[in-house]
Amino acid sequence: MGQLRKCAARLLFCSVVGTSGAFVTQNMHALAAEKTVPTSQGEISLSFAPVVKKVSPAVVNVYASRTVQERRRVSPFLDDPFFRRFFGDQSDRFAPRSRSRVQSSLGSGVIVSADGTIITNHHVIAGADEVRVALSDRREFDADVILKDERTDLAVLKVRDAEGAFPVVPFANSDELEVGDLVLAIGNPFGVGQTVTQGIVSAVARNQVGVSDYQFFIQTDAAINPGNSGGALVDLKGRLVGVNTAIFSRSGGSNGIGFAIPANMVEVVSSAADDGGIVRRPWVGTSVQPVGADIAASLALERPSGVLVTRIQEGSPAERAGIRVGDLILSVGDINVDDPDAYGYRLATKKVGGVTSFEILRNGEAFRVDVNLERAPETVAREALEINGSSPFAGVKVMNLSPAVAEELRMYNEFSGVVIADIQARSKAAYVGFKPGDIIVEVNGSKVERTKDLSKVSAVPQRTWHITFKRAGQLRQVTLR
Repeated sequence: MGQLRKCAARLLFCSVVGTSGAFVTQNMHALAAEKTVPTSQGEISLSFAPVVKKVSPAVVNVYASRTVQERRRVSPFLDDPFFRRFFGDQSDRFAPRSRSRVQSSLGSGVIVSADGTIITNHHVIAGADEVRVALSDRREFDADVILKDERTDLAVLKVRDAEGAFPVVPFANSDELEVGDLVLAIGNPFGVGQTVTQGIVSAVARNQVGVSDYQFFIQTDAAINPGNSGGALVDLKGRLVGVNTAIFSRSGGSNGIGFAIPANMVEVVSSAADDGGIVRRPWVGTSVQPVGADIAASLALERPSGVLVTRIQEGSPAERAGIRVGDLILSVGDINVDDPDAYGYRLATKKVGGVTSFEILRNGEAFRVDVNLERAPETVAREALEINGSSPFAGVKVMNLSPAVAEELRMYNEFSGVVIADIQARSKAAYVGFKPGDIIVEVNGSKVERTKDLSKVSAVPQRTWHITFKRAGQLRQVTLR
């Protein structure tokens, strides 16, 4: 169970996440008349049971296990001369040995296809050697992991040696979900068995949750606890509106603040399992920033809205569509976007190869443009290199940055340069403080434009290193001796 501390609370993954006055008065009386106590046996016996009976057969328990090696403690007397003198060389007897231990995790999953395709959370099955699923009718099956997408915290499983058709939960359009809608959460909290809880939708676009790259979650007060991860959040028609992922909790139990990945994102990942097992996300070539009160005032907006275009990749779909730096993107498709997280989410739920419309505000005039949704291109060869030797860069893996590499490394505001893709633990580069995502700009007065430039300059011994690099959009300089 992963944890993220925030404000003395814990965000927990859930594995064991213009009208006339007369008209207004008339409608207020009508609403008051609708609020009555139950007056018939039929009203008293209203129940969610029909929905649960429809959905629960398609919600499964997911058991994941992996084998880890533990080193046996070494005797503190092994290298003691006194010990060796009286007892001889016991190094073989007391040499470090490893033993195997099985770690297990528990979560939930949802069958989304009659062939036994199951959606669950990535953190439920991360690192697992074996995965097994149990249905509500007590049947159990081994399952294969056919897709893992850490960026959305979703994974797709496939029942092994399946026979016959499995019950499924159909997808809902999560964009139609509204705050106040009734929902049911179904899963296996604490391993006690399949459990159903009921609540409402508390919010539909929560960000800053810190669970995945796409900060866009359904919040609900339906009780969600450890073990619910990967379980179903359904509407009263028995359709999947989200996959339960995390809770915000001080105690480790439910405090009425749970988060679910919207069904539209889940469906994209699920369909990718049939498309080579790779999630391909659209790219349009824009960098954007949120619109605060100051920017809204400068643009003469009544309130902050949309996202401001700060950079456009040359030759990108956005440039070809006529979008410019300084434009305000108000909506993607027919849905408003009010921050970069919402903008990224709306694009990520579209299909590569399609076309979507952007509503643009420029110089006070609103208009729409059609933008092609393409795969991020690899405009330059990545030429990945690992730097060794005695330079401050020893232990880094670097690549030439392109839109494709930027997408892979989750760098949405950079299009070119030499980027650190990975760093070996306990290396010189790690000790110096370099981080993945840093872009090396200049070393000892020599510009670094390709990975071979960095390899060449780092191979020359230096008493002092003057390094310029970019981190999170800001240029930084450091001198190392």
